[in-house]
Amino acid sequence: MQPLQFAVPLDALEVLEPVITYVILGLVLLNMLTRILAHRRHVDQAEDGDDDEELSRFLPHTVTTVLLVLASFALLLVEPHGGMVMSVLALGLLVTDFFEYESRRVEARTGEKLERPKAALGASALLLLYAAFQALFVFVADYWGLLV
Repeated sequence: MQPLQFAVPLDALEVLEPVITYVILGLVLLNMLTRILAHRRHVDQAEDGDDDEELSRFLPHTVTTVLLVLASFALLLVEPHGGMVMSVLALGLLVTDFFEYESRRVEARTGEKLERPKAALGASALLLLYAAFQALFVFVADYWGLLV
């Protein structure tokens, strides 16, 4: 008997195991796209020069980040090791996005040029590498077996 057998239908989630990795990979790519769009929007808002108007969050980027965290938690239920690593990386991305947004607000308030969100780009790249490894492992499984 599994510990969460009565709380979560784990048998139903095991069917989704191959699909959830592809969903996470797609969400990571979509999140990177929305990050680019959010940065462009923030630059445009900062260039408008209204002191009383602050930068606003880009809703699609926030939604993709939250969906990415929730999908990584779902992966945690069916694949504990890979899901734990993915969850830590996704939560790290969420925290990084929060602090990057706050630093862009400070730059806009002080009139400085907005920098690229370097830390969030690095976290996204790391998450993309791991999500691609999880989703596309079937293509490198033979070579991985030779190395490990």
